[in-house]
Amino acid sequence: MLNWLRELNNKLMGFYFIILFFIFWQVAPMVGWANPKFIPPLSKVLAAGWVLVQNGDLFIHIAVSLERVFIGLFIAIAAGLPLGFILGGWLPRVARYLAPLMNLCAQINTMTLLPLFLILFGVGEGGKYSIIFWAAFWPILFTTMAGVKQVDPSLIKSARVMGADGITVFFKVILPGAALQIFTGIRIGATMAFMLLIGAELLGANMGLGWLIRNAEDNWIIPRLFLGLLAIAVIGLIINYSLEWLEDTLITWREKTEETAD
Repeated sequence: MLNWLRELNNKLMGFYFIILFFIFWQVAPMVGWANPKFIPPLSKVLAAGWVLVQNGDLFIHIAVSLERVFIGLFIAIAAGLPLGFILGGWLPRVARYLAPLMNLCAQINTMTLLPLFLILFGVGEGGKYSIIFWAAFWPILFTTMAGVKQVDPSLIKSARVMGADGITVFFKVILPGAALQIFTGIRIGATMAFMLLIGAELLGANMGLGWLIRNAEDNWIIPRLFLGLLAIAVIGLIINYSLEWLEDTLITWREKTEETAD
């Protein structure tokens, strides 16, 4: 029982600091440690949030931002995974030839490309999807290639010796062996995609969390501005923990697959 409580306490330790931060946020403007005109108390931020919850606007902005992220991320996954498997497993020589170009493209800061993407694809949804795609595509591609390369070739040979066809080898050997690397890339890509989306919405959008922040800034509605920042932080935290849970599930699946193979 004591061990269980100790383990639970260790897991919640990070949340204790979050609670302390929120307490400090509430107290600091009230006692004069921060100017309430620029940093309103947490209670005022939550009150502004409650107004948007009541009229449904907050949920609409969150839904719009998440929809953009998921669509752009899905396109990046649909392109990055197959290409990563092909370059990492079937065309390694081509991958070596393309490596300098791919590394060059991946090193370009996506934030610096925001104006270019908006010029090329417009300030509509196409521009935002392209930004999200660019941010998420490269980590997904590189980690997929790395995951395929780290699969033990002897396992593939053994599976083929036992009569496994190409599809069976892929799903029973290659995919489980590369799964963790692939998921790491998706996790990094999802985080980068969400952050870049907010930047894109700040520059050009009429809905979404980024637009909510920019609109609050333009109209000097400081509590609503902090509400947008808080919503982004909370959603990012939820996404991160959700992906961690999926990663643990993948680890369990991989271990079971390896036990079955043994």
